[in-house]
Amino acid sequence: MSQVRRLTDGGRINREEPLTFSFDGKEYVGYRGDTLASALLANDVHLVGRSFKYHRPRGIVTAGIEEPSALADVNVTPESEQRRDPNCRMPVVELRQGLSAESINAFPSLSWDWGAINSWGERFFAAGFYYKIMTWPKWAWYRVYEPFIRMMAGLGKAPKHPDPDRYERVYKHCDVLVIGGGPAGLAAAKAASVGGARVILCDDQPELGGSLLNSPATIDGMSSDAWIAQTLDFLLAEPEVTVLSRATVSTWYDHNYLGVLERLTDHLDAYPNEATRQRYHKIRAKQVVIAAGMLERPAVFRNNDLPGIMLASAVETYIRRYAVAPGTTAVVVTNNDLAYGAVHALLDAGITVQAVVDTRQYPDGDLTRKAMSRGVSIIENSCVLTAIGRQRVQSVTIATLDHSAEGYLEGTEQTYSCDLVAMSQGHNPNVSMYCQSGMKPMWDEGIVSFVPGEPSPVNPSCSVGACNGALDLARTLEEGHQAGLQAAATVGFQADPGLAAKTDVCDRGSIRPIWIHPSDKPADKGGKLFVDWQNDVTAADLQLAVRENFRSVEHIKRYTTNGMATDQGKLSNVNALGIVSVSTDLGLEIPEIGTTTFRPPYAPLTFGALAGREPGDFLDIERRTAIDSWHVKNRAVYEDVGQWKRPWYFPKPGETMSQAVRRECLAVRQSVGILDASTLGKIVVNGPDAAEFLNRVYTNKWSKLGIGKCRYGLMLNEAGMVMDDGVTSRISETEYHMTTTTGGAANVMSHLEDYLQTEWTDLQVYLTSVTEQWAVASLAGPTSRRVLEQLTDIDLSAEAFPFMTWQEATVADIPARIFRISFTGDLSYEINVPADYGLAMWNALMLAGEKYDITPYGTETMHVLRAEKGFIIVGQETDGSVTADDLDHNWIVKMDKPDFIGKRSITRADMGDPMRKQLVGVLTKNRQQLVPEGSQLVRKLKNKPPMEMVGHITSSYDSPNCGGTIALALVKGGRDRLGETLYAPQADGSVIECETCKPIFYDAEGARKDG
Repeated sequence: MSQVRRLTDGGRINREEPLTFSFDGKEYVGYRGDTLASALLANDVHLVGRSFKYHRPRGIVTAGIEEPSALADVNVTPESEQRRDPNCRMPVVELRQGLSAESINAFPSLSWDWGAINSWGERFFAAGFYYKIMTWPKWAWYRVYEPFIRMMAGLGKAPKHPDPDRYERVYKHCDVLVIGGGPAGLAAAKAASVGGARVILCDDQPELGGSLLNSPATIDGMSSDAWIAQTLDFLLAEPEVTVLSRATVSTWYDHNYLGVLERLTDHLDAYPNEATRQRYHKIRAKQVVIAAGMLERPAVFRNNDLPGIMLASAVETYIRRYAVAPGTTAVVVTNNDLAYGAVHALLDAGITVQAVVDTRQYPDGDLTRKAMSRGVSIIENSCVLTAIGRQRVQSVTIATLDHSAEGYLEGTEQTYSCDLVAMSQGHNPNVSMYCQSGMKPMWDEGIVSFVPGEPSPVNPSCSVGACNGALDLARTLEEGHQAGLQAAATVGFQADPGLAAKTDVCDRGSIRPIWIHPSDKPADKGGKLFVDWQNDVTAADLQLAVRENFRSVEHIKRYTTNGMATDQGKLSNVNALGIVSVSTDLGLEIPEIGTTTFRPPYAPLTFGALAGREPGDFLDIERRTAIDSWHVKNRAVYEDVGQWKRPWYFPKPGETMSQAVRRECLAVRQSVGILDASTLGKIVVNGPDAAEFLNRVYTNKWSKLGIGKCRYGLMLNEAGMVMDDGVTSRISETEYHMTTTTGGAANVMSHLEDYLQTEWTDLQVYLTSVTEQWAVASLAGPTSRRVLEQLTDIDLSAEAFPFMTWQEATVADIPARIFRISFTGDLSYEINVPADYGLAMWNALMLAGEKYDITPYGTETMHVLRAEKGFIIVGQETDGSVTADDLDHNWIVKMDKPDFIGKRSITRADMGDPMRKQLVGVLTKNRQQLVPEGSQLVRKLKNKPPMEMVGHITSSYDSPNCGGTIALALVKGGRDRLGETLYAPQADGSVIECETCKPIFYDAEGARKDG
């Protein structure tokens, strides 16, 4: 259990706090401050995974979020199985006591994986192989190919139990958001905060400092550690500054709306039961400073995926930050000067550097010269032919290049024994967040990579430091300082500009891009030169895509799957572009090829963080009316309508649903029923242009509607399809009270606001949702007037209070608005009172109605009663493809109006097609037989499918008032074929015979509405 590769001193770990953990069932020891990756390397564990397609041995490649290979399932012990976290990147998993990790994509074990047999059939698994060999024979897809793919696909194991942890979402605003807590980010945050601006600084690491944690330097005459501490002390002392560590900026949307995932407890030894595991910050920033650093590119040579081959920056990080020696004998492969930082780290750790293989003809950087002075063997103008080894690199073979840009081989080969290869093929500024802001990067030939271009006009921001192509610390600090000052000044905060932090400028030397190292077995001859480690995409796959005439980088990406793994191409994308550029016969340069789309999130997010506190029963809010306590007490059975809990029916002891609904239906028609209608959407439309607004929103006319009058309105969308309906009443010269369907209220409000804010900005109209301001009781039935007149002093006669009007009154001494409208066809009153008085009103009405046997009824009875009258329900008789004419509602469409939403669309020729589905009534030949809703209707019955479907049942009920079942349906050309026999085949093989009729089954004359 000893840490054989742990250095005796150095690092940022806490050697006073050892931690035990397990990997694949074997126990190891690390220290507080380690990651899972560094702790495994300290224990000389290099084989940590298998590749996706070929199941080749894979090791730790990076030291950060871009890791493509070292993935593990964490929390896999029986005690913590509920918290299994699949596909975690080992370099960012902080070590904690008792951590249990398990390798993925290997069976039966990591060292002996049967899936490795795929390597023997590699010639069958080239890019796009599934498009070519899995199309024939056709029957084999379901019986062979799909089962095989499902068996082999996937990486980690998804948890089988509900997530027990708690997550939160918070909303914040700031003047300046700084992405990245490295030297540029720290300098920017400090400069921006001096004038008093609200600043949020986010960094995904446990410690702020970025590259300074791995490559110490002298800043303002002090060590980088001291400078970091001093800067943080300054920031934390500022009341308007928020510093978030372990916080990854993942998403960026328009108008500087960014999502930040903060990990709060993942690093703790124990999960506190009430603690929040992760917090998702939704931040609106006036200015954004991107200081996201840069990512190193791996070198593309044969067998470059062997364990023990990792990025040069990762080697430097593991040595200097974690005090781990990743190997005993190293070879460094580079084409730039920055990789020499790893050379010096290796030498400082006492690790033998066999050679530095530098593709450049004349390495000339300051770090290069220092390495030479330390006696390092630098082999110029050379490349790696191949790495040799099985489950870990054992040696590399190198050869000399010629002086051409392509770098062809010349000279003799040399082999060096090693158990560690540190590679660097250049550096990519981290432009992911810049591209998420909506902009395209530009190519910088000086660093052979993409850098940010112009800032987004929609998302005010700037890029600084390494992510802006600055490869030296002096320029990084200066850019950060100036960006912070400018961002704060732009939003109105002026500060003494002061001086940027100073450091020695280090010459970073030149770079020679060799996209593919020449080999004794090149890519087109079967050599495995990996570009995308996780998806096993090789240089040969990219070359094949080009030969098969793929030219768009997006097409190449999807054909080869390059950049589609969990690292999203952070390591592979630029190398892939370089390989395509030298492979295409079109002679395209990398800038002409362009980049693929950078999409959020920047790094994988947990679904729990996105859901916040709304999982399970809290997935959506639960809304209840002011009268709900009465419903509960009286044993209401509920149904969900939108977010509302609505009483479905009120069963008496021993009653079935059918019996309860029949009783309620008869009670309403014979005497009086009461319905809680508080859930109807209610919107106040106010302003001098309110009438004109309603004219444009509804299909009928509203300009001459008098105060105190009500009118039914039908609302269409731009396609001319019915989207909602309801009654709107005129309250005053400038105010209207609109009602909508319960489930459609939010959509209608959004729809109306959209037009006011984007299309009709000249109208002076203001909308206010008042759904929860009013409690509503609907009295319906022939004796409803007698019940209500006991509680109010206004004249309720038909002459004094006609249909489709409203009056202000008091009901049981409660101020109220009474609307004479009806959704049952009977005499009805909708009584609106302030919600706080809703229960009192309801109790008073129930008491006054006792002698009339008043009956509470629910939504199911309401549906039966309205169907008896042929009244539609939007969302049941409509599905987004139904017009007013389909519903026989042309009477409400006034085409002589100048305009209304959907008018142009309903004039299209196909809207008048006589064979469109039209609303009709349906009666079953056996009136006691109920045809299920959704049943398809056919005119010609066959012994078995397929049969031509001519319509479907939208609503179907057992109506005690009509002496049997009734139904509404949408049927092709239905209005011209009333009396036609149709058939409704059922899933059990039975057939229900029906006949079409007019869609009004009760009180066709409408006499009952006045009592």
